[in-house]
Amino acid sequence: MANRQDGLAQALDTEQRAVSWLYGRLDATREQARRTLREVYAGGGVAVTRQARVEREVLASEQARRLAQLDAVERGLCFGRIDDASGSGAYIGRIGLRDEAHESVLIDWRAPAARPFYVATATDPGTLVRRRHLHLKDRVVVGIDDEVFDLEGMSEGDRRTLVGEAALLAALRRGRTGRMGDVVATIQTEQDRVIRAALQGALVVQGGPGTGKTVAALHRAAYLLYTHRDTLERRGVLVVGPNPMFLRYIGQVLPALGETQVVMTTVGEMFPGVRAVAADAPATAVVKGDARMAGVVAAALELRRPVPREDLVVELDGLRLRVPRESCLRLRERARAVRLTHNMARKLYVTEMLKELARAEARALEESLRIEELVIEGEPELSEPLDLEGDLDDLDLELAARRLWDEPAVRRAVDGLWPELTPRELVADLLSAPQALRAACPPELDWRTLVRPREAPWTVGDVPLLDEAAELLGEDDSARRVATREAGEERAERELYAREVLYSTGVAEQGVFEKADVLAERHADDGLGLTTADRAAADRSWAYGHVIVDEAQELSPMAWRMVLRRVPAKSLTVVGDLAQTGSAAGARSWGEVLDPHLAGRWREERLLVNYRTPVEIMRVAADVLRAFAPGQEPPESVRDGGAEPRALRLPVERLPELAARELAEIGAGDGQGRLGVLTPDARHAEVARLFPRAGLDAPVAVLTVGQAKGLEFDAVVLVDPAGIIGQSPMGGQDLYVAVTRATRRLTVVHEGDLPPVLSRLNQKSTM
Repeated sequence: MANRQDGLAQALDTEQRAVSWLYGRLDATREQARRTLREVYAGGGVAVTRQARVEREVLASEQARRLAQLDAVERGLCFGRIDDASGSGAYIGRIGLRDEAHESVLIDWRAPAARPFYVATATDPGTLVRRRHLHLKDRVVVGIDDEVFDLEGMSEGDRRTLVGEAALLAALRRGRTGRMGDVVATIQTEQDRVIRAALQGALVVQGGPGTGKTVAALHRAAYLLYTHRDTLERRGVLVVGPNPMFLRYIGQVLPALGETQVVMTTVGEMFPGVRAVAADAPATAVVKGDARMAGVVAAALELRRPVPREDLVVELDGLRLRVPRESCLRLRERARAVRLTHNMARKLYVTEMLKELARAEARALEESLRIEELVIEGEPELSEPLDLEGDLDDLDLELAARRLWDEPAVRRAVDGLWPELTPRELVADLLSAPQALRAACPPELDWRTLVRPREAPWTVGDVPLLDEAAELLGEDDSARRVATREAGEERAERELYAREVLYSTGVAEQGVFEKADVLAERHADDGLGLTTADRAAADRSWAYGHVIVDEAQELSPMAWRMVLRRVPAKSLTVVGDLAQTGSAAGARSWGEVLDPHLAGRWREERLLVNYRTPVEIMRVAADVLRAFAPGQEPPESVRDGGAEPRALRLPVERLPELAARELAEIGAGDGQGRLGVLTPDARHAEVARLFPRAGLDAPVAVLTVGQAKGLEFDAVVLVDPAGIIGQSPMGGQDLYVAVTRATRRLTVVHEGDLPPVLSRLNQKSTM
């Protein structure tokens, strides 16, 4: 242990000195960019020609963007290092940097020279002997993880400073049986197939706990962004994770994915303006997640477009404007037939209905004049019959319609037949109206599970319903389309000038700036300089070039509809484990959720080896899996040794005492070592109160099983396993997730009887 700690300290010191020097170069480069920007503006004067003005703006824009890039990489500037057989090495980072002699000191992760960092494997390492991952907090190196490809090719000094998982893997390769070396090589081969898979179609990565499926998928994102830059640089990559904690976790694993082309979100955040974290009760989640809910939302919208039972009558200034029911029905069917979204079709419906009301007004006025003249003259017939309706021409109808639209009574009548709606209004009104739910739901769906107060906060299960509503409702974008058309010529002219300036100033030859069309697009956005992530996150209809879905087994069929709308090309990486499905609305098979959308366009890769979870813990996990998901096979663990998992009968109040002992056992301190305390949903608040300083970045994290998905801890204290099993129909799978979060130690705490499925555990009555 002492030698290992000495090696870690030496490695941290070496990398800290290198990283500090690189940050010094970042500061110097940033200051140079600021000076250049000031000089551009100070020396520009009054640009007398348009070409001169554009030239100044392009140069200033590029320097401003460069500054933004330099500021954006402040966190996680350098995240890797590669060493080759010749003894030379290179640092890989989120941006390229040069020293004062213009020699490269930090390689941009997208550059060809950085490619070995992503594509080297144990079976095909190229010239690499080691790949090192650096984990930074602010400007401090807080963690190192090595992957060794050629142990014999490394110097003795480098061997002594091996840290992280690589030290274990190196030991496995030197094992006595030889089996471990073969297994580890298999791991790398499996992951390499995932990383290098083709962009087209959907790739399903099915892998159990500890198989590295998440890391492989994120390396795949980096590989795709590099290999298919022309395709993905403008559309971006979307990463969908199970919860915000998981997204924080993977953001630290691969800082290279913090570029502007990558957007990270959860299902609960995929509708702009909504950040849902609460989950529905299992019965409600099943109904909300059912694909037939798309029809329910559509039926609810139809209920908002009624035809009056009798003629439509509007009282206006003493007149009764009457539109026959048959005319109302005809107008509704005509608006539906144009196949526009609801709010776009409303424009047609309102226009035509106002014309009908204008005609009705003319008829009502004509009738009023007839009656008035009969009363005054006492004559049974008029010498010249009135025809005010027939006298109306198109201009008269248009003017009358505009005037009528200003009348509150008319607006109320029209809105009652074809209202302008937002997704929030439609879904909230539906879920709070039992009568509407009963009418909209098919008999197979229990509408009673959906009823809730209108002001209730949004749940994760509501977000796909909001997205479905947005698809049906749309928005009246006619003004935006006119503005876009008018801006077309100006944008083309901007692009022409931008291209000329990029070449005339030599900027284009530097190879790190944008293409002329991208630059022109940014200028067309009023110079806001929005990143791909900024624009995509604010645009529900954004079409991504590729989507990665992690813990994908948790997505309901409705959530899949929402995700697949984001990627018209149907290019996806689907990462998950069917054995860990915890949502009652989640997947039972990949074909069940993907075939309705991607039949014949998805393929599966399986990761079968667990190299993080000790064999002793996986034996317990295998018992749980056989009991609750007998059709699923656990991955094979390659790690022997470690403490035997145990069960303790212990009052919940003594958990802090147990946590302190566990932290001591794993040697927690100096930012190293993490303990996860996992609880049933119903007991999370109770346990969390015992750990006021707990958090994902603290030594102790108190989480529900759902919050812990995708995360790993040195030690896990699992509280109330019976409560976890009983909290939902998928409670057995939740227990499987919980027992596989530990990489070293597992302790199960119970107050009542221990569930029979955990009978393998060594049981003690107290600590």
